[in-house]
Amino acid sequence: MHSPELLLREAVRLAFDNRVRGARPFGAVLARGGEIVATGVNDIVHSHDPTTHAEMQAVRAACRTLGHPRLEGCTVYASGHPCPMCLAALVLAGVERVVYAFDNADAAPYGLSSAAAYEALRLPLDPPPLPLARLDTGASAAQLYGGAAMPGDWAPLHG
Repeated sequence: MHSPELLLREAVRLAFDNRVRGARPFGAVLARGGEIVATGVNDIVHSHDPTTHAEMQAVRAACRTLGHPRLEGCTVYASGHPCPMCLAALVLAGVERVVYAFDNADAAPYGLSSAAAYEALRLPLDPPPLPLARLDTGASAAQLYGGAAMPGDWAPLHG
């Protein structure tokens, strides 16, 4: 069983690795009871599919793994605050809560905020549709979004 901090660090590590491969710096870990069910990274650059966000990829993989579309009792650990599309999918799948590392204000200087999408859709986040909690991972937005090196002691978790 992994702690929330380790699961969130894994999401950030996935996002960093994704950035290194030339994709967008977003990663997600979907877990139940502290055990990893599925992971995902943002693949819109390589797939040319605007729905292949990290959280969506993790939901798709988890549903395939579990053999059904309901994810009750699951938590998503996301490197960034979920966009409206991802948050809607998490609600529809029955995800219990979301823990994220960086919010839209952190992502904005790098052109990676989803705040404009929330505004265009007129979707307030107060109150949130499910529990959303921000947790510090020890990494900075500049490390993930700005190209600085990530902490060297972040070894991958194995599901």
